[in-house]
Amino acid sequence: MTSALAEWFSGPRGAALLALESALVGETLEDCFGWEMLQVGAWGEGRGLLRGARTRSQALAASSLVSGCDLVSRLSQLPIASDSVDTVLLPHTLEFESDPYSVLREADRVLAGDGKLVILAFAPWSPWGLRAATTRAGYPPGLRRLISERRLRDWLRLLGYDIGEARRYLHELPWGEPAAVTLRTRRSWWYPLPGGAVVLKARKRLHSLTPLRPRLRERATRVLGGLTEPSSANRRPP
Repeated sequence: MTSALAEWFSGPRGAALLALESALVGETLEDCFGWEMLQVGAWGEGRGLLRGARTRSQALAASSLVSGCDLVSRLSQLPIASDSVDTVLLPHTLEFESDPYSVLREADRVLAGDGKLVILAFAPWSPWGLRAATTRAGYPPGLRRLISERRLRDWLRLLGYDIGEARRYLHELPWGEPAAVTLRTRRSWWYPLPGGAVVLKARKRLHSLTPLRPRLRERATRVLGGLTEPSSANRRPP
């Protein structure tokens, strides 16, 4: 995490965003059980997003040494065994990486079958997306690209996921003072702005192996074209 992004989180808007997303992630993880949960990519300070985890243990993997980090590694090449994690959290990670799809595939590799994948992403077609697209340094600072919800869904289906909950939030302008929490989490007649971000939750399909039947011993009577070849007893003499 860059110093500019860390400074942004210490400001009122960054702090408000972290508080909101911590609450949303906690609600999203209520049915995510198991042994291991992995957050790929640092977001904010420490392990705030992991407080609502229901797994027995949690870990944070980041590309640089940050507070609360358990593992420093390239996010597209995690030194973690395949199919060993029950829940993976990607908090805006894909938007800050040069190759987001490779990071998503790596998250898929370490996630066990029937595991849960939670993705936080900003929405391109929103006031937040507009500010990010028109700010040279990105908004929040360091943001490389915006990935639409539709593209994320396409990637997840390609990797074999069932997409469940999609919760949109940040119904506010990214200028001025942060709005009240109730206005940021829902859209209404009084606050009709589109959501500036979305929480996507998907389940990795558990592919069962279909047992192959043993090959039957080849019979003496051959079948040609679907008809049994007549025996010599049934043949007519010439």
